[in-house]
Amino acid sequence: MRKVTWIMSFLFCTLCMVQAKDKVIECPPFTAWNSRTLEIEKIVLSDTATTLYIKAFYEPKNWIKIDAGSILKDNTGNLYPIRKGIGITLDKEFWMPESGEAEFQLIFPALPKNVTSVDFIEGNDERAFKIWGIQLNKKAFEKQKLPQEVIVHKINKKSTLPIPKLSYGTAVLKGRILDYQKDMPRECRIHIFNPAFREDNTSYLKINEDGTFQIEIGIPTVTNVALTFPYGNIICLVAPNEETYLTINPKELCRQQSRLQKKAKSYGATAYFRGYLASLQQEFLTVDLDMTLGNHDYMEHLKAIAGKSAEEYKNYILKSIPVIRNKIAQSKYSTACKELLNIKLDIIATFYIATTIRNLEYAYIKINKLDRDKAAKYFENNPINIPEGYYHVLDEFSSINTTKALYSDRYESMVNILDIIPDWENVLKEALGTEKGSLFDNIEVKKIYLSMKDFIPLTTEQKIRLDKLSSPAYTELLTQTNRKLLETIEMNKKKSGFTVNEAGEVINKELFPSIISKYRGHVLMVDFWATWCGPCLRAHKILTPMKEELKNKDIIYLYITGETSPKETWDKMIPDIHGEHFRIKDNQWDYLIENLNIKGVPTYFIIDREGNISYRETGLSKVEVIKEQLMKALEK
Repeated sequence: MRKVTWIMSFLFCTLCMVQAKDKVIECPPFTAWNSRTLEIEKIVLSDTATTLYIKAFYEPKNWIKIDAGSILKDNTGNLYPIRKGIGITLDKEFWMPESGEAEFQLIFPALPKNVTSVDFIEGNDERAFKIWGIQLNKKAFEKQKLPQEVIVHKINKKSTLPIPKLSYGTAVLKGRILDYQKDMPRECRIHIFNPAFREDNTSYLKINEDGTFQIEIGIPTVTNVALTFPYGNIICLVAPNEETYLTINPKELCRQQSRLQKKAKSYGATAYFRGYLASLQQEFLTVDLDMTLGNHDYMEHLKAIAGKSAEEYKNYILKSIPVIRNKIAQSKYSTACKELLNIKLDIIATFYIATTIRNLEYAYIKINKLDRDKAAKYFENNPINIPEGYYHVLDEFSSINTTKALYSDRYESMVNILDIIPDWENVLKEALGTEKGSLFDNIEVKKIYLSMKDFIPLTTEQKIRLDKLSSPAYTELLTQTNRKLLETIEMNKKKSGFTVNEAGEVINKELFPSIISKYRGHVLMVDFWATWCGPCLRAHKILTPMKEELKNKDIIYLYITGETSPKETWDKMIPDIHGEHFRIKDNQWDYLIENLNIKGVPTYFIIDREGNISYRETGLSKVEVIKEQLMKALEK
């Protein structure tokens, strides 16, 4: 008995010694990621394996997949291929449960003792999950200091908000991403909040190998710019003839978005500023004031307004404003920051009031779970009436017509939603008691730019209207835009690589088969688009490098639009869109939209050599997806 007891004790001690060798890192911090779908709950390091305990967060009833080629890459560059998954089968679709959360383990080879961090790389595809700089020593990571170049500004409580200058010039935006690695994304999306240019404000900014970036922007006054990275967004201010420099801190951006690490110790600010209004910009990043009008819970908000009259809705929205104003007044922020917050509140309130009918209709439909037909019938019999003088309340938010309103990142969306108000220009003039000011300047610039967007150069009448604006800065902005437009028109006259086709006289049922039949034997990418569709135009630019890369492949790019695309505009646009072009009649377009189940533009079809639709999507997800589907069709 004693011998048995001794053996059991020996085995227990041995087991404890083996277990004691395992190192467990709970919620390991990391430098950056490219998706919020996967989070590491813990890492277990043993002499035989490295185990990542994964928590997945994704849409219920949708799937994710872990590539069998997944690796860990340590801080010395060594690679460790995945061995297996527990709770998930590699290279197989893993369907998310109703909760939208799941757990599984990924097993890799053991790591050497000197490894301090690893990257998780799920595959080479652009869509593959990646987590960079996963730390195996949390304490050392938390003690890391900011580079000397980073300036942490002290808040000047007495600082005031300067009046923005109106002067067309070049704004310089520079920056650097902390802890950047060469295999991180080499570009980010950049959106310039110019209310006149709307969807044309979005493009992509190149990131250099050392994590630095720079762009020059021609603007007439202070403007917000949003940089969108896989690990978060940063909004900053730029101004003509000024330089804004930001140092972006991805590990703090990720921590704030993380479900598992949100309550962990902060790694500092999400970004640090130098240059233009650096102190105010730094302070504004720290603002955590809730400025929601109505109920904070979205569904409760919808329940509260569903079925209300316009006047009841307005009173419900307005009662939140004094409460928020009081919070702003009592906050710790500087005088300048408080003024900016009050302007932002005016803009938010204006947005809510302008969208009264839309918000009330949506709430009623959502709460009562009406389909499109029932909703249309209900509001035909029960229209939401706007009483006379309803919009006079906008006079309480008069800061929206000042140049200081340009400081707010909400200004662009407000300007672009105002035309939802019936007879909106006269309503604004009556409510604000004027037809002059920054808001009216931007509305006028927007109207003129929209005609230029249709490839119509500035007219004499438009130039006269521009001269009546409060500043020549706007005139210079559109003059420069007009110059580029004229250059583009002249260049397009000399371009080739596109073909205009006629659909011919065929019945609607045979229209699409007739269009694609002449290209049978080739792989087709069919793009249903429109000249007025901003996402369509952006997608054309984004897909151009892919088309150039695949130019020697047996692929034909076919573009179909309808008569809602003005012919003059279409004629001037398509020289930049290489491929086969069709502009069909309205009744033909409507037939294709319904019978091909096209939910919106842009919609893309990949068609194989036999004329079968092998892939379709509405809205461009990623270039790599289209490329992958084209290659699959070529291989058939």
